[in-house]
Amino acid sequence: MMLGILGGRIYDPRNSKDGEVGDIWVKDGRVVTPEDVDQKAAQTVDATGLVVMPGGVDIHAHIVGSEVNSGRKMRPEDHRGHERARSGGLRAGAGGTVPSTYLTGYLYSELGYTTVMQASAAPLVVRHTHEELEDVPNLDKGAFIVMGNNHFVMQCIADKQPEKARDYVAWLLGASRGYAIKIVNPGGVENWKWGKNVAELDDEVIGYGVTPRQIVQTLATIADDLGLPHPVHIHGINLGRHTSARTTVEMIAALDGHRVHLCHIQFLSYGAGRGHVHRSEAVAVAAAVNASSGVTVDIGQVIFGNATTMTCDGPLQYGLHLTTGNKWINDDVEGESGGGIVPITYKPGNPINGTMWLTGLELFLLIDDPWRVFLSTDHPNAGPFTSYPQVIRLLMDRDYRREMFESLHPRARRGALLPDLDREYSLGEIAVISRAGPARALGLEHKGHLGVGADADVAVYEECADKEAMFSRPRYVYKGGELVARDGAVVADVAGRTFSVAPQYDAGLEVELREYFKKAYTVSFDNYSALSGHGAPTEIVACG
Repeated sequence: MMLGILGGRIYDPRNSKDGEVGDIWVKDGRVVTPEDVDQKAAQTVDATGLVVMPGGVDIHAHIVGSEVNSGRKMRPEDHRGHERARSGGLRAGAGGTVPSTYLTGYLYSELGYTTVMQASAAPLVVRHTHEELEDVPNLDKGAFIVMGNNHFVMQCIADKQPEKARDYVAWLLGASRGYAIKIVNPGGVENWKWGKNVAELDDEVIGYGVTPRQIVQTLATIADDLGLPHPVHIHGINLGRHTSARTTVEMIAALDGHRVHLCHIQFLSYGAGRGHVHRSEAVAVAAAVNASSGVTVDIGQVIFGNATTMTCDGPLQYGLHLTTGNKWINDDVEGESGGGIVPITYKPGNPINGTMWLTGLELFLLIDDPWRVFLSTDHPNAGPFTSYPQVIRLLMDRDYRREMFESLHPRARRGALLPDLDREYSLGEIAVISRAGPARALGLEHKGHLGVGADADVAVYEECADKEAMFSRPRYVYKGGELVARDGAVVADVAGRTFSVAPQYDAGLEVELREYFKKAYTVSFDNYSALSGHGAPTEIVACG
């Protein structure tokens, strides 16, 4: 198939195009030079006056797997009013904050997104994750594998065997068809199995004598040594607590010299305020990020309205359940992880929710380099990904931002820096934080840009003053050169790929692992692999 998108205003930061008028030529799913296309035979689209960007890249979202499916089942009320009937060759589905698999792909397409990473997956249940990834259309995707409370990893650290830990991580990524190392509340999830948690980087993990500091430093070193395309992806300690900003800054210092990605950092940027209401410590956290060139972050911006929190951080979810009184699920995955699910509603009249909302925006506006701060709502924890256009408007329109700020509870507004921040993101910067930056941080060389050789993932928008409206309804969205959405409505579904890595390791480790599985797991070593045999297209991204 050959395609030409002609005369559009191209925003392609990777290739230094900031509104330059030009053409995009596509052949066999890739961007090519004009000379590589029979232009008379190609299908063409007149994009005169329209904004052309690479397809969106979401670096952190919870869209599939056991935790998401549990959230779907526990919240039937979340789907009511968000049903979508079968139409033509398109599937039916239900939405809300936790959409069904097919509808997830459709909804992302309708925003101009073409690549999404599943933020966490426990290896023992990752078969389910991959089966659901295969069922999500119109998106390329990958899964981050949780390891921050893995028994084998912690025992290697305790025994001072970093080489064995490295080989195990490499084996585990291959066995689980994972893409990156994910850490969630290192040590705290293991301590939760004893009714405890961790509060400091040097607290002890029960039964292992290791610390959160040792866990993150070891896994960050392994990610670097293996040359993983994406650095270690960290959900830190003290999420939601008034000590979180301090420990986030300490975490950044502890990992100096490593490539690091800190996820949903808004939830980890609070200090102690008055009357049990946290205050934003965005200034301190942003300063630490600005000073650390190896650090990237996504924000996890709170959206007012319904959300479904789901995370491997079990003690956090128990506390949220106690605070809200809402129904909940708490779970444990043997020797690997844990977690919980709690529905929540964020309200501007709630001073704590208001503080969370403004903290995320302050971080967006205070972190200097848009190549190191990325758009996310930690879907569905801080709100659904379908709210990304609203976040874009907040970043591009300071008057709208101030209007929203005035709706907050007075206790949230007291002393806030946000009204004094005049910065407005440009269209080029939006293209960075939602496309080029996440793709670069993920090491996906064919994503997030429109240069020759890139995947032909293209989003075309009609520019208007209301940037929320603009980014809610793209004129055209192409996935691999195929039209999948038009005028904000999905028109087709195509199969996506699953990205994974296969780093090298000493195969002799498997002898020990077979014996370990006999003692520590309820499944056999041979049944542990994630390969589901469904034949979904996969792509192994090179390490190093």
